[in-house]
Amino acid sequence: MKRFAAALLGLCLSGLAAAHSFQLGAIHIGHPWSRAMPAASQTGGVYLSLENQGKAEDKLVSASTPRAERAELHTHVNDNGVMRMRKVEGGVAVAPGQTVKFAPGSYHIMLMGLKQPLKAGDRFPLTLGFEKAGQVEVQVVVQDGADDHAH
Repeated sequence: MKRFAAALLGLCLSGLAAAHSFQLGAIHIGHPWSRAMPAASQTGGVYLSLENQGKAEDKLVSASTPRAERAELHTHVNDNGVMRMRKVEGGVAVAPGQTVKFAPGSYHIMLMGLKQPLKAGDRFPLTLGFEKAGQVEVQVVVQDGADDHAH
């Protein structure tokens, strides 16, 4: 019985560690995560959700991390039936009361020139810059495989 209770507690705590969020003024940042990548990979993506709990629009305009040479806001566009990644110019707007999801195949933060591999279980800092709210540092959790379910 004690082993069962300990295992259950461990599962609960691991779930709490996986689901993490941050707040900057009216902007709620939900579960920043990245996929584990092969050691030779020079790029990676960061996914999260942005919820504007305020009364005025704000924009995510920048991202940076010591883990990569640069970080850019990207999206996917359909170019004559072929999905292509494109840099987002001018930022990603988050309207009042709305949530914008950064997810595989959609908006994401592209990490280029990785300085070390993205390994499952790692965490790394990412600074997000908003037009009105300012800057906040969040922690990105590196997850194994294509884990993109909502947290």
